[in-house]
Amino acid sequence: MVDTLTEIKEKTNNIILEPGKYKVVIYNDDKTPMEFVIAILMKIFHHSEVDAFDLTMKVHNDGKGLAGIYTYEIAEQKGMEATKLAQANEYPLVIKVEAE
Repeated sequence: MVDTLTEIKEKTNNIILEPGKYKVVIYNDDKTPMEFVIAILMKIFHHSEVDAFDLTMKVHNDGKGLAGIYTYEIAEQKGMEATKLAQANEYPLVIKVEAE
């Protein structure tokens, strides 16, 4: 009996995909004070005071503005945190997480 050595080569393709990105969008309303929106942008989204003011003006003038782009989990967390803070202060601020 002859021993035959069989070599099996397996080729694996490891494709690593970057996690999807999601936008956190703030929508304008007539009841939430601009100072509150600026505070949320600074506290939760870590914008500077100048950037938070500029973004708040964009929300006010255009109807919506981009607070940030994050992975899904972070976008959801920041969106929920901002929404809960608005609700706790009885403001109807709408914040949505949207796929990029």
